[in-house]
Amino acid sequence: MRLLLIEDEDDLAHALVRGLRQQGYAVDWAADGEQGCELASINEYDLIILDLNLPALDGLDVCRYLRANYPHLLILILTARDQPEERVIGLDTGADDYLIKPFHFGELLARIRALLRRDLRVRQPLLQYRDLKLDPATQTVWLNNQRLNLTRKEFAILSYLMRHQGEVITQEMLLEHVWDGTVNPFTNTVRVHINALRRKLRDTIAPYRYIETVVGVGYRLGNAGESEQEV
Repeated sequence: MRLLLIEDEDDLAHALVRGLRQQGYAVDWAADGEQGCELASINEYDLIILDLNLPALDGLDVCRYLRANYPHLLILILTARDQPEERVIGLDTGADDYLIKPFHFGELLARIRALLRRDLRVRQPLLQYRDLKLDPATQTVWLNNQRLNLTRKEFAILSYLMRHQGEVITQEMLLEHVWDGTVNPFTNTVRVHINALRRKLRDTIAPYRYIETVVGVGYRLGNAGESEQEV
């Protein structure tokens, strides 16, 4: 999951970015409203954490812009504006949730998980390819009806491949979706995670391979022309 944090308090932003990355999220950070809107127009995010007291462009204006241009984007307002009428305005402007500062980091994580679960149930039903099943909402994977223990990155890679079944996915596409803007584009981390994922899928001993390497291009799950199955 890739998140965008729009927050102008440096210390808080660095702490949140560090904490969220430790939880396995890919996180980009914008220090003002204009930069946040620009990043949202360039990258595909699953959820945005938005402060309201921002320089350059007020948080409510950012929220209106995001909701108008990206209607399915999840927006969690994180602000010191704590009056009931301010919460009403924030939610009516288009936010999906509203959390007041100061806050407990565990509660922020729980709200993020709740929003993502609710959204994934609507947008991404259970996926299946042959004897491999993936549930985006609960982030669980089964192979031959046995649950696999995947890391967050491995799950995100497999989910992306299953949602683009039969398509060739480049390393750059995986880096953009699974990691964040700080990743080195020349890193071999994609190959390392793909190899780890293949071991857990027992790709080396299976009668057919789940993840195919398209030499010089990228990776593909399934053959071209196969369609994704939804259960």
